[in-house]
Amino acid sequence: MPANARPSRDVAAEITDLIIKKLEEGVPPWSRPWRVQGSGGRPLRHCGTPYTGINTFYLWAIGDAKGYRSRYWMTFRQAEALGGHVRCGESGSLSVYYSSFKKTEANPVTGAEKERSIRFLRHYIVFNADQIDGLPAYFYPAAEEPAPIDPSAHQAEIDRFFDAIPADVRHGGDQAYFQPTFDYIQMPHQRSFRTMDHYASVRGHETTHWAGGSKRLARTFGKRFGDQAYSFEELVAELGSGLVCAHLGLPNELHDSHASYVAHWLGILRGDKTAIIHAASKAEQAFNYLLAFGDEPALETRAAPSPEADERLAEAA
Repeated sequence: MPANARPSRDVAAEITDLIIKKLEEGVPPWSRPWRVQGSGGRPLRHCGTPYTGINTFYLWAIGDAKGYRSRYWMTFRQAEALGGHVRCGESGSLSVYYSSFKKTEANPVTGAEKERSIRFLRHYIVFNADQIDGLPAYFYPAAEEPAPIDPSAHQAEIDRFFDAIPADVRHGGDQAYFQPTFDYIQMPHQRSFRTMDHYASVRGHETTHWAGGSKRLARTFGKRFGDQAYSFEELVAELGSGLVCAHLGLPNELHDSHASYVAHWLGILRGDKTAIIHAASKAEQAFNYLLAFGDEPALETRAAPSPEADERLAEAA
């Protein structure tokens, strides 16, 4: 390697390490940040388009760890174009996307050529608006903390979201689960939950499982995760529930991840540095599938490109 060449960053490992750190601290990044940050919802690009996939959870985790209150993230050049400047000494954060290239290979026996597509992870550096001076005022949240949210304040949004989804939901007993063989969701009665927001969080988890059923997205993980596939599916459902809660504007700390699941998730993430990226992608797919049942997707989701690789990154690189 030339003396002036820098080693390439292992961005998948960096992302996984941060998620592991937050799990070990007992603060899963999919269950906190829309209240820690000054204004709710997903992290936003400079143009107001929401991030998707692993970038949502990673930037949530960064914002939580650093105490950033703004939802907006942008590159150095994007900040300059908006009249702002990144403060001296500030460190940027990763935003990742998949790119691909075509490779032609010849069969060593027949000589026949075959083209295949190879995907690889790329990244660019973004800064939170809190690290940037001189941006228009709307990039910065109000200094005062928002008033406590009435637990029923979002009931209309909760009902509208779940009523549009044609899942068979049964109420009774003291367990919440998705029954794949008979294709129904079992939930305790609503009165069993501390608030309707907690009910919506659990139902979002189980409905993410339902979206992955064999009649819908047919989500499977095969040999890659082996006997850990069940725990990996639970991780996808937790991420999906986090996206549902953020979409509905629900307060944080609704999730109560069982300690045994957290231990399994840590094992998966430590064993496969791309696992969290894969899980976030599956959760995003499920969330978009559920959102499509509604009459009109949310403004933020309509604006979001998909997949993350369609970032139009020429301006950001």
